[in-house]
Amino acid sequence: MIQILDYHDLISGKDPGGFSAKLGQACRSEGVFQLKEHGIPRGLLRDVIDAAQEFFALPEDDKAPLDIRHSDCNRGWAGMGVERSGGQDGLPLRKESFSIGLDLRPDDPRVLAGEPFRGLNVWPDCDQFRDVMRDYYKEMLGLGRGLMRAVESDLDLPKDFFKPHFSDPLATLRLSHTPVDPWAEGPVTEVPQFDYGALTFVLSDGVAGLQVQNRAGRWYDIPDTPDTLTVLVGEELMRWSNDLYRAAPHRMLSPSKPRTLAAFYFDPNPESLIAPLPGLGAPQYPPVRAADYLRVRLEQTYLPLASGQGR
Repeated sequence: MIQILDYHDLISGKDPGGFSAKLGQACRSEGVFQLKEHGIPRGLLRDVIDAAQEFFALPEDDKAPLDIRHSDCNRGWAGMGVERSGGQDGLPLRKESFSIGLDLRPDDPRVLAGEPFRGLNVWPDCDQFRDVMRDYYKEMLGLGRGLMRAVESDLDLPKDFFKPHFSDPLATLRLSHTPVDPWAEGPVTEVPQFDYGALTFVLSDGVAGLQVQNRAGRWYDIPDTPDTLTVLVGEELMRWSNDLYRAAPHRMLSPSKPRTLAAFYFDPNPESLIAPLPGLGAPQYPPVRAADYLRVRLEQTYLPLASGQGR
């Protein structure tokens, strides 16, 4: 059964050690847990889903200029079938998405220097969309940094060990919309999916369908618990922990009614070196820079633009 952790136990000082121990247990066993009392205003959670639904309801001609395949920094709209399942040879997914990164100005030194994935967001012409998503992105950055402090405690790392790795992270807020497919039953894809970064926070619109595969290979449903966020361990945190933590294999079932999700991918700074931490046994992974790892995984995810669809 999925654990539900109370974030207030950590930030209030009521039981930070107990919270960290429960988090560690969840990350070691199934790689997933749910978080309540996370401090994100309920009104903002509703606004995120409402604004996402408003965007996805736009005509395709209004969304096409924001195509993510025009971006070199993982920002913009991925239309139906642009994302693939299970890597480069996977099948196109019947969903659309919209990705938002750290909101930077054109004169930001990181943009001018051409740093990896440092670019400008693209914004649709929707009422309040930009303000809502920027507010939610800021809230989720704080939440991600807070949970990494609990990870430090669980792994017996020095305080603030992860702080320099998440000072300016490659975090992405990705909204997604999956319509009802009358011809589809069961999972959208049989191939388990893995997230790339440290932690992923999933906000649901109430339409169930997220499943995680346990260590015995059995798929089980993640309940849609009101006012909670589902948190998944990603591949980079698994690599950091030298497989002590488990990146959660997951999939989505075909929805019985249209589904809108907001997933916040909490990835480290682009220059962070992801290497197994000392004291956790023989390294199972070679060191890799976070930006390089993200680039490889994104190239496996999106279908290329067809000839004639370039800028």
